[in-house]
Amino acid sequence: MAHYRVGRLEQEIQREVNDILLKRVRDPRVQGVTLTGVEVTGDLQQATIYYSILSDDKKDEETTAKGLAKATGLIRGELGSRLSIYKTPEIKFELDTSVQYGDKIDRLINKLKREEQ
Repeated sequence: MAHYRVGRLEQEIQREVNDILLKRVRDPRVQGVTLTGVEVTGDLQQATIYYSILSDDKKDEETTAKGLAKATGLIRGELGSRLSIYKTPEIKFELDTSVQYGDKIDRLINKLKREEQ
């Protein structure tokens, strides 16, 4: 099980799930989701898919999480037919808070710049 395969699989999963979310998932709750990365365990059994949304409102976060949870079965089924591996990993979605954090920092810096002028 070469490490190279894990990395390639992670990229493949991210690309395919992006496509599935765009074309196959009709749930409005998952519109505007940006996938930020995928982490696959060494045994290829589990894939964590990190995503971000533009809002940092807790209610929006919950709504999106529910939408993704509901779509997980469909997404995994689609992945199964698209990926060239024997067993499709279990997938779970996790909100990537580092993106929001970076976004917040950017906004603060811009605010400070504006106040200086």
